[in-house]
Amino acid sequence: MADTKRTDTKPTGATEMATPALTRKELSERLRLEFPDASHAVGDCEIEELWRGGCRLRQRYDKRGLRPGGTLSGATMMALGDFAMYVAVLSAIGWVPLAVTTNLTINFLRKPPAGDLIAEARLIKLGKLLAVGEVAIRADDSEDMVAHVTSTYAIPPSR
Repeated sequence: MADTKRTDTKPTGATEMATPALTRKELSERLRLEFPDASHAVGDCEIEELWRGGCRLRQRYDKRGLRPGGTLSGATMMALGDFAMYVAVLSAIGWVPLAVTTNLTINFLRKPPAGDLIAEARLIKLGKLLAVGEVAIRADDSEDMVAHVTSTYAIPPSR
């Protein structure tokens, strides 16, 4: 995903191509139940596709995410990137809601227009206690990334 051009194929590693630990429907329902008041827990995001170790999310446009100049805010993109990583981690390890972000780095590459955002996440390394991954965030209908996220999640030892 370091490349700024979109590809329509999934990563070729066995981890990404395998069936996810939870179905898209199961994960969406569990997120809604666990986080009933959180907008990020699927409220304004749709899990478009889910595979073991990765996902593609669509964050629907909301004018509250705009900043001066008519662009979506960095905070909006950071929240999307973090949530996409959470979904990717859960797709690989199953329902472990206490998995938490330990590190998140984001590079803002260009200003996204007011509109939906697409985030595609994939795990790079999955260990017993840590998961490392990356997220490419694009404006809907664009091949160019607007942001690139790398993140590490801590996985509770009692899974």
